Amino acid sequence: MTSHPAGPNGVRCWDTEMRCRDGIRLACRIWRPEGLGPWPVLLMRQPYGRAIASTVTYAHPSWYARHGFQVVVQDVRGRGASEGEFQGFRQEAADGADSFRWARGLEGSNGQLGCYGFSYQGLTQLLSDDEDALPDCLAPAMAGLDEKSDWASEGGAHWWGLGLAWGLQLAAQSCQRLGDDHGWQAIRRSLETGQFLHEGLTLLERHDPQGMALGWLQRSTEPAAAWVRHQPSPVLLRRPMLLIGGWYDPHLRGILDLWDRAKAAGGAPLLRIGAWTHLDWQGGLDRLQLAFFQQHLQQRSAPVELHQPVLLEDATTHLWQAPTEAPVPLSWGLVSGGLAAIDADEGELLAEQAGGGSVTLVHDPWRPVPGRGGHLGLDPGPCKRRDLDRRSDVACFTSPPLGRGLSLEGRPLLRIRVIADQPSFDLCACLSRVNREGTEVDQFATGVARIQGSPGQAMLLELEFQPLLASLEIGDRVRLALAGSAWPQIAVNPGDGSLPNGPAGPQHRVISLDLDLAESQLQILPLLRGKVGAN
Repeated sequence: MTSHPAGPNGVRCWDTEMRCRDGIRLACRIWRPEGLGPWPVLLMRQPYGRAIASTVTYAHPSWYARHGFQVVVQDVRGRGASEGEFQGFRQEAADGADSFRWARGLEGSNGQLGCYGFSYQGLTQLLSDDEDALPDCLAPAMAGLDEKSDWASEGGAHWWGLGLAWGLQLAAQSCQRLGDDHGWQAIRRSLETGQFLHEGLTLLERHDPQGMALGWLQRSTEPAAAWVRHQPSPVLLRRPMLLIGGWYDPHLRGILDLWDRAKAAGGAPLLRIGAWTHLDWQGGLDRLQLAFFQQHLQQRSAPVELHQPVLLEDATTHLWQAPTEAPVPLSWGLVSGGLAAIDADEGELLAEQAGGGSVTLVHDPWRPVPGRGGHLGLDPGPCKRRDLDRRSDVACFTSPPLGRGLSLEGRPLLRIRVIADQPSFDLCACLSRVNREGTEVDQFATGVARIQGSPGQAMLLELEFQPLLASLEIGDRVRLALAGSAWPQIAVNPGDGSLPNGPAGPQHRVISLDLDLAESQLQILPLLRGKVGAN
């Protein structure tokens, strides 16, 4: 046991170890309040180093300790100072159960346990191979259960830039554990220069060949492929749960799926979705999270901010609101006389009308349309895209000026018939606001679809966007933009039916997409599939 000097307000901190059922020892850091206790325990299990303690998004553990909690941050198996071989999520159900039991029995614990953390450490809260070893309450943020759709891909396309960057971060930490300074420097240099977008797979094969990220990137996203969908105990899903998501976070649909599952299991989860990216929470949620744990672990009365089961932040006004109980269905048809790609103002979005006409979109791999911002970008968040919409390989469809304000709340879905001249192609979509002067185009949400088919075959596609809540004012216009790539958010499609695995190369084909707009429709579907109710 290694002690650290007492911090502010007498909070003590020390390192200790937990022994798993197979004898592997996991390194843990504990922060304990001043006084005799006993205290409820808050546990975070993460792979990035217990000293960091997810302070990129959360207050330091000592802050929670000052409010009467004994806080434990653990290095998961094979990471940080913990023993064993890191095997990703497949190791966490057994180690999670062992950790939950151990944390409850800590000296100074009153036997009550809560869990918190985002991303990887969001999912570790939900995994246990023993229903008798579960936390009393939990606060998973920006995570999901389906490794394919919540962690690795969207619409059949792998997360390229995000997937590589995350995998290389883990690989660099593995090099650090092994004392491989050269490997660490090579990865760091590649990430800093952006070269990882080209050589990332090679670096992963060299420095982390058995890693989870590499396995995901090399696995087909076809339905028959072997992907894991984790199944938390229904008992856990009924426990008090605070779910946290962001409109610009790639795991948002995973959080919405968790809300659906908890409601179906008979739980009463809280849900908060802000205009946040994966790492920028604009001031954090620590006050709300503290109140949640105080209610369920310290038996305090729930403050007013916890009375509302679901609250959403409008991404444009930044006002918080409850979801619309019975949203008015919104739909538009796409119309073009064939010039929507060459003239950004020619294509139309007509509310509650059928689509019509057609337009041909040509994807040139030499100059792929870049993906920008949104939830899959290395530069996540809202962004301007007027310059992108003016490209001749981007087809735009714009509504007339709005006669009244409009709230876009839910899950946008595009249905469109496409005929491609190559065996495979991508369709990448953006939903934006055009201001009344036409001088600004503000991107709200994006979506992608990767398609395998037969050249010349007409295919009716469905493309799902990232969920959103955004407001438009009188005079604003709604715009849908379509392109054949979103590099480097997804790899450039070679067009020959093979798995896209990086930037454009000499074998990549020009792809022509004929968009038949007669049956086209853009809809906004409800955000939540279950009834919100009251907690």
